[in-house]
Amino acid sequence: MIAVAALVVALAQGTAAAQSPTAAQLTAAQLTAAQLTAAQPARVQTAPAPAVPFDSALEARTSEVARGLRCPVCQGVSINDSPAELALQLRAVVREQLAAGKSPDEVRAYFVARYGEWVLLAPEPTGFNLLAYTLPALLLVGGSLGIVVLVKRWTAPQPAR
Repeated sequence: MIAVAALVVALAQGTAAAQSPTAAQLTAAQLTAAQLTAAQPARVQTAPAPAVPFDSALEARTSEVARGLRCPVCQGVSINDSPAELALQLRAVVREQLAAGKSPDEVRAYFVARYGEWVLLAPEPTGFNLLAYTLPALLLVGGSLGIVVLVKRWTAPQPAR
């Protein structure tokens, strides 16, 4: 970035400075440095440094809670299984809250308050969500009864005419 700024300054100094051989050589050197700097891969931080020391029991509780929370980026994946940066950050929040003494239900309530009930991979079976839990079973029972009635009609002996 410094080389790019130096290139802009050298070009902005005017035509007299840019026409001299030393300024042209300097500009070419700065351009080459800028290209090399831009060609280097960016360093990506994969996970924030843990604020809480490692504890296997805490990690197990964190994984249990994180398996039930949906990743906002991946949509169908839990934050425990998602490779997204946001999922790693959310998992760290879960870990910090559990380390602070909050219960798993309190942590889930925090995420529901922040993101809505959508963040739960398995929403609570209350209210309208109860329909999502009971409707498949009701359709299965109704369909089975319909099939039984139709089979009995088809296999019943026909009255003689």
